[in-house]
Amino acid sequence: MAQQVSESELVLMKIIWKNGGAALYALIMEELEKEKNEWKNNTVLTLLSRLVEKRFLKVRKIGRRNEYVALVTEAEYQAMQTHSFLDKVYGGNVRNLVSTLLRQDILSADELREIESFWRDENEWDPAGINRQAEK
Repeated sequence: MAQQVSESELVLMKIIWKNGGAALYALIMEELEKEKNEWKNNTVLTLLSRLVEKRFLKVRKIGRRNEYVALVTEAEYQAMQTHSFLDKVYGGNVRNLVSTLLRQDILSADELREIESFWRDENEWDPAGINRQAEK
């Protein structure tokens, strides 16, 4: 199973993804401040270090500054989390997941038709490379 990230680590990953997949520490701190997040410097550095250890980020030195570069794209992360959720909660059974979405009015019949149409028209669409991995 792929490594999981905490909610706090995900906040930092979203900032980095929003910035094109790389961000200087100073920019990360500015974005946190804009979001009214009051984490201390040491907290942010600890979270970034954990993401590096988990291989979600790498550090690129630019002079004396650190730039944090995503090694996992947002689409790849979403795909990993979707598979993990599907396996944990539904035992990998997509039909049961969709059934729950429909029964709980989370997914409307119109949205389901839209997804079916998308699947028919774009069944080659694979942003996270899932099908390419399965073919190996």
